[in-house]
Amino acid sequence: MDTDQPAPSSKAALACTVVLSALCACASVARGPASAAAEAAARSDAAAPPNGAAVARPPATQRQPVTDIYHGVTVQDDYRWLEAGDSEPVRAWTTAQNAHSRSVLDRLPDRAAVAARVAAVLTAPQTLHRGLRVAGGRWFALIEQPPKQQAFIVAMAAGGDPSTHKTLVDPNTLEPSGKTTIDWYEPSPDGKRLAVSLSRAGSESGDAMVVDVATGAISDRVPRVNGGTAGGDLAWTPDGAGFYYTRYPAPGERLDGDLAFYQQLYFHRLGSEAASDRYELGKDFPRIAEIRVDVDARTGRVLASVQKGDGGEFSHHLRGPDGRWRKLTDFGEGIVQVAFGPGDDLFAISRRQSPRGALVRVNATTLDFAKAAVVHAPERDTLVSSFWDERNLLFGADRWYAIFQLGGPSAVRAFDYSGKPVPFKAPLDIASVGALMRDADGAVILRAESFLHPRAWYRYDEATGKAHATALADSGAIEMRPYSVVRELARSKDGTEVPLNILLPPAARLDGKSPCVVTGYGGYGVSIEPRFSTSAGLWLERGVIYVVANLRGGGEFGQAWHRAGNLTRKQNVFDDFAAVLSHLIARRYTRPERLGVVGGSNGGLLMGATVVQHPELVRAAVAYVGLYDMLRVELSPNGAFNVTEFGTVQDRAQFDALHAYSPYHHVQDGTRYPALLLITGENDPRVDPMHSRKMAARMQAATAGPHPILLRASADTGHGGGSDLDAVVAETTDAYAFMFDALGVTVR
Repeated sequence: MDTDQPAPSSKAALACTVVLSALCACASVARGPASAAAEAAARSDAAAPPNGAAVARPPATQRQPVTDIYHGVTVQDDYRWLEAGDSEPVRAWTTAQNAHSRSVLDRLPDRAAVAARVAAVLTAPQTLHRGLRVAGGRWFALIEQPPKQQAFIVAMAAGGDPSTHKTLVDPNTLEPSGKTTIDWYEPSPDGKRLAVSLSRAGSESGDAMVVDVATGAISDRVPRVNGGTAGGDLAWTPDGAGFYYTRYPAPGERLDGDLAFYQQLYFHRLGSEAASDRYELGKDFPRIAEIRVDVDARTGRVLASVQKGDGGEFSHHLRGPDGRWRKLTDFGEGIVQVAFGPGDDLFAISRRQSPRGALVRVNATTLDFAKAAVVHAPERDTLVSSFWDERNLLFGADRWYAIFQLGGPSAVRAFDYSGKPVPFKAPLDIASVGALMRDADGAVILRAESFLHPRAWYRYDEATGKAHATALADSGAIEMRPYSVVRELARSKDGTEVPLNILLPPAARLDGKSPCVVTGYGGYGVSIEPRFSTSAGLWLERGVIYVVANLRGGGEFGQAWHRAGNLTRKQNVFDDFAAVLSHLIARRYTRPERLGVVGGSNGGLLMGATVVQHPELVRAAVAYVGLYDMLRVELSPNGAFNVTEFGTVQDRAQFDALHAYSPYHHVQDGTRYPALLLITGENDPRVDPMHSRKMAARMQAATAGPHPILLRASADTGHGGGSDLDAVVAETTDAYAFMFDALGVTVR
């Protein structure tokens, strides 16, 4: 997993695993500079042609036209046969494509130097703490530490003293190949046990086991708790005797006589067989339901939050002490998060009262959300709602804390229960903050980092009003403080102002000569925040300007910003990104022949759209696990979840929008396209690798330029989460060597 992502946990499943791995891909653990991956990455069999020279033609791809008719519109697909990933012809084609890509990538003139530097940085000795949890007077964390391939779980004394680390679960020991990964974990309230989900080779198909913290003994095993479509979650009962968890059905499994689909919620009592676990709810949910569960430590009440696909609509359900479930809110009602407060009342983030989210208090007796009392309704900044990790809210006896989104950066603010601000000094400005918790002594714990300051965990003392960094502070494999950050606004096609964060090396000049790499995402309401990125440093240390754009489709300015870039308005995202690129050129930060772009998943779609719609703006693109055939997205298992974000071809207006921007369908024969590296994993449960295969074939057939169109398809990785670090070193080397060569950056 990328170190710039939120660590996986039962409250922070890898919803958009590749978002930050593509934006600021940074691995931190591998076998070392002499590892097999580093040695393989460093191979350079022969001298390569100079930058921009023609490369060998890729293997020819057979056209097998298939015609579809959508709402009277005829669409021809020449490469439908490449969707059958398990067929022998497709496997043979993929092998040939990989061989061609290796023949190009391995001959890049500076590849050996890039490989050596990437390996040195990504394997630099350090200890990185992720996924912090506090329970039973202990601190728990996921540790990334060279030379280990995967993160592992440790327990330590309260306050986070690293000298007290005790390893509890180490996938590197369970499987030395490095293919097993921790999806998430959750400690019991007393800190005596851990429930841990493990999966292999990027599949995200996880089974849970229970670990005794004192002895390390493994007991209960529960299958199919996590998956690549709806993630997974788990919450312990207050007494630690059992837990509620998400469960995927086995093939052919039936529930009350009906075939079971997708996630449901179950209860497991320790010591019992998983086959006898009690069904709780979910059979009546939409097939694209994504479930998160929380338990009130004081009353034992259970809260199930359900997202309808990935589009940001939620329902909420409460299980009372009598064991009965009650629906609190339904989809489309504007309640985006519900949380347990300090008393019996519930608190919720509502978009009924404010489009930027309002904190409301719901009476525990009536549970009437229509009569909820508004505690705070922000007028400008956005109150962050969180489905994947509810630690954006923290309640105390006389005050509450919340995370606010400020257009990219985020901040923690405190209020009393009348809505009056309480003084609070953040540890960093223009930063990314999160993970609000309380230590055993009542101190507030939070995480903070910025573009130039590595991630650190802080303790905030309410009595003194001071925050200080704990020992759990990353050092960073590259020193970023010599660089500077400028935040500017680009004007999009419709006049919307779009923020961009420009990271500058000291020697950068506004003369149009500097190489520049730009990244963006723009989807699912995901806010792209300032993150400390070792890989950004890899660009900057070579004089490359690195830019992070805050595009519509994200959540940087609330739900309106998200809605302005999804469904039939998705083209706004691509227009925003084009405006950012044009802004950088007009301001003379760079010029098109020295401009590269990189993105993944939904950001991979952004790369495809940019290359197809504006080939004149960029010299090269690296696209990770992207979506390109937008007319076929919804046919894959996870594609059904994406309908709420992208739309469906069954709806005429949504089909028209999808067809209008679908990158695969707008590749034009005879166009001089930029250099393009398409990276995918054959085990990807979120974006079918057929998208990258088809896009590669279409682009290779169409381009009239000298620049390479390459496909890099790995047989033992997925969407990005869980990749072993040797694989990350090799992949990162290819991406950087490809981009450096295209932009004329020398690394020797």
